[in-house]
Order: sequence, then C-alpha cells, then structure tokens
Amino acid sequence: MDTATERSRTRSETPARTLRGTAVVAGVGYGPALHARGEVSPSALAAYGTGGFADVEAALAAYDSAAAEVAAGFQDKAARATGHTAEVMAASAGLATDRGLRGAVRKNLRADEDLLASLHGAVEQFAEAFAQMGGLMAERATDLRDIERRLVARLLGEPEPGVPTPDRPSVLVAEDLAPADTAGLDPTLVRALVTERGGPTSHTAIIARQLGIPCVVGVADLMEVEPGTPLLVDGTTGEVELAPDEADAQRRSEAAALARAAHDAWTGPGRTSDGVAVKILANVADGESATSAASAPVEGVGLFRTELCFLNQSVEPSVEEQAAVYEEVLGAFGDRGHVVVRTLDAGSDKPVAFATLQGEENPALGVRGLRLSFGNPGLMERQLDAIASAARSTGTETWVMAPMVATVAEAADFGAKVRSRGLKAGVMVEVPSAALLSHRMLEEVDFLSIGTNDLTQYTMAADRMATDLAHLTDAWQPAVLQLIAITAAAGREAGKPVGVCGEAAADPLLACVLVGMGVTSLSMAAAAARPVGATLAGTTIDQCGEAAELALAAADPESARAAVLSFLG
Repeated sequence: MDTATERSRTRSETPARTLRGTAVVAGVGYGPALHARGEVSPSALAAYGTGGFADVEAALAAYDSAAAEVAAGFQDKAARATGHTAEVMAASAGLATDRGLRGAVRKNLRADEDLLASLHGAVEQFAEAFAQMGGLMAERATDLRDIERRLVARLLGEPEPGVPTPDRPSVLVAEDLAPADTAGLDPTLVRALVTERGGPTSHTAIIARQLGIPCVVGVADLMEVEPGTPLLVDGTTGEVELAPDEADAQRRSEAAALARAAHDAWTGPGRTSDGVAVKILANVADGESATSAASAPVEGVGLFRTELCFLNQSVEPSVEEQAAVYEEVLGAFGDRGHVVVRTLDAGSDKPVAFATLQGEENPALGVRGLRLSFGNPGLMERQLDAIASAARSTGTETWVMAPMVATVAEAADFGAKVRSRGLKAGVMVEVPSAALLSHRMLEEVDFLSIGTNDLTQYTMAADRMATDLAHLTDAWQPAVLQLIAITAAAGREAGKPVGVCGEAAADPLLACVLVGMGVTSLSMAAAAARPVGATLAGTTIDQCGEAAELALAAADPESARAAVLSFLG
C-alpha cells in the first residue's frame, strides 16, 4: 500500500475531534481556519514607547486625530451598510469620539500617564461600567475594546486590526468579533463564523444572519485550533469538526450548497406544504433597510425598531420630524402588507438621550420601553400621533405595539391610546408575566408579538450577552418554549394573530416548531426569509405540530434540537 493511500485510510478511520458551541445561523461551512487579527505588533508598540509628546495638549491632539480617523472608518462602513449593521456602525463611530471617553483620557494624561496607558485606563473604566449594566450594554465593552485597538493602530501608524481578507474560501475563527469585523464580510469567501465568546443574540450572530453565513458561538478552547486546520462547521447542531474526513466534509458542504440554492429559489408567500398560511415578515430599522427588505419575499414588516432611528439625537424630534421618518418605512411597503411599528424601546442596551433615564443601577430591569411613558406620557402621545400621521399619508396598513408590557392594565391603557387613533394595537411578550397572562392581554389588544431575545433572558435569569450562560439564553430552552406555547394557544382561542419577532424566528428548524405551536407570523432579518420560507414550504402543519411536541418534551436545548432535526430530516 503506498504512503498516500495509507494516510487517507488512517484519516478516514480516525474520528475527527469535535468542539461544540451554540448554533445561531443554520448551514454548513467547510474550509481552513482563518484567525482574525486582534492586536498591533509588539515591535511597533516598543518603537512607539511613550509617544514623545511635548505636553498633555499635544498628546490629546494626537488622540483626537486618531479618534476622528477611526470614526470616519466606521461612518464609511455605515454608509455602505443597511439595517442593524448600519446602526451598529453609526453607534461605534459615535463611541470613538465620545466626549466622556476623551475626558477620561485627558484626566489620565494629567495624572502623568503616557497616551497609550491613558487610553487603556479610560477604555477599561467605561468597559467595566458597561459590563455591570448587563444586557446588550455589556456587548458595548467588546465594541469599546475594538475601538481601543483601532486607536492604538492609528497612533502607531499601522493598519487597523481586524479580519484579514481570505485568499480562498475559509472559516473565520476569533475569540470575539466586533461589528466592524463582521460588517464587511464576503459570504463567498467566509464560509462560516466561529467565535469563542458571544451568545445567540450578539452582534456577530445578528450580522451573520443578515449575511446568511453559518455561525456558531461560545465554542470553548477554539483559539487553540491551529490556523489552517480544516474545519467543518454545522450551524444547525453547533458542532465544529477539526480535520474531518475530506470526502465526507465535501459531501456535506455540497449538500448544504444545494439546499441553499433551493432556499434561494423560494419566492413566497409563506405557507406549509399543505397550504396553511404563515406570514413571513421582515425586521427593519429605518427607511433604507425597509426599502432593501421590500425586495425580499416578505409580506410586510413584523418589527420596525423606531428607537434605532434616533440613537444619535439628543433632542426629541417633533411629531412632524418623526412622521417623516416613519413614512419612509411605511411607504416602502404600501399595499404589499402591514407594517408593525414598535414604540420606543429605549433604555438598557439602547440608550436614547432624550428618553432614557440616567443612573439606573440595573437598566435591563429598569425604566425601559413602555415604562418610559409612565413618567413622560407626552413622549408616547407624540410618537403615536406621528405614527398615525404617517399611516394616513402613506395608506399603509399600520399596527402598533409596545415593548416591555408586564400587566394587563398596561396593555389596556396602551390599546386604548392606539385604537383612538384608528390603528391596530398590540403588545410584545418579552416578560414572563405577559406570556402567562396572554389570554387576558388579548382581551385588550388585537395581536401579540413574542420577542424571544428578552423573553429568554428574563425567563432564564441569564444575561443574554454572557458567554458562560449561552446555553441558558438559547431560545430552544424548554421553559421558553412552554411560554411561547401558552401565548400561541391564547391566540388560537381568541382568534387573534400571535407572531414571533425575536431572533428565534430566523432559525428554519425552530420556525417549524413555532408554527406547530400556533404562531401565525415570523419576522426576521430579510436575508433569513428564504431559508425559513423554503423549510416551511417542505413541511406539513401536522409535522410542525409533532416537531413542537418533541421540542416541548425535551430536557434541554440540545436534545430538543436533535429530536426535531431527526424527525424533520
């Protein structure tokens, strides 16, 4: 037997080592591991030393110049992106030139620290504060440290760190990825994303969904994998195989490509193979993302995140200014389908200067969403007036829902305000109390929309950005599925629609489970519409019902996923 044949036989008989993480974007990717760059070179740092500045003002001027260059880079990426990606890039640009960060740098410089030490101290001060806030604010600590690396590179005159451009199809491997790293990825060259940190609702996961790249996060010991090691990434099971059998990996990769091609050919509308209608809707952030989503096979908008339009505004826009923003989104769909507008979900991870309360000890459990209107009722009244004005001027069917509703009284009060303006009223089910009281909520409003990201976080008492708790913040958790089933059953009994607009709706496998429970619409990043729609089109409603029963009976997310995958094939 020749040596090459012996090597091939040995590889095929040796089981591949498998790492496991949290699956966030379905699909299979195969290629050599490509590590993202994280730091500038030690030699450049050594050559830079203390920077040799004459005084504090000279050092601060160098900082300002570097910050402006980094912010310009983010703004350029934001201009070429849409939706969540554009919003995150714009927020990062603002963070790079944040006056509070600059003030902390100046304070450290005046304490006789050199510029790089002053910058690092300031970044760690703010990163620690973000981490203590929890929720998505904790993820801003990752963004801030990414900004620090970019600032240091600019000060040293080196290229900004980040993701290298692959020279062949590869699997991108990183400890964590900042939004700027994932925003410009080319799906034809990056076959999969794998990170050691992060959770199902991290920026990396959300942007990977927008790009349609298979993604697994929270993979322990990932960075010990040698660059160039062949990896087979399964974004459905969360498995990452190291140096798998090449023939088997190619077969699975090609099968996934064929399935993806079949998904790409799906044109809607949403329905099961036996004709049960399921509305496939888009999540949007502004007029540009709505225009882009309108070209996808969706039947409307299931979540218009209005707060993302105003993240960088310090003064509340007038009714007329708000109406003009809302008209862009509503006008993009016209008579194609309804648009669900969510009132301001400001607070916690999405601070809006003119609305968010300052100094809360635990913003994730504080005054956010609907609760902002308790002390500032005019904020809600003016937004509803603007939404009603935009609905009249565009003629688009408009539904309005409130976030963070916890009591039936809150639902009743909000429903009355919305209906008095001639619009359909609904509430989000993000708090376990809303799910448990969903049948009574539906006595007061016209529809419910389940936000699985927050519902999972609050049900499991686990920060959805904590990597160590990613297994708890998985929407496949049986307790979360039970609350969704209760809510869907309430909708069936009342004869009113119940949708899902959290990231769970973008998982084709979980979509079948949700529909089997009685969910009537699924709203997601537009890029996920075809895989979800095509999967439902190949599944009967009875199969969806059996899949739901299997998931609800499972002991944990892994066994739920495996049982449904085995059943649906």
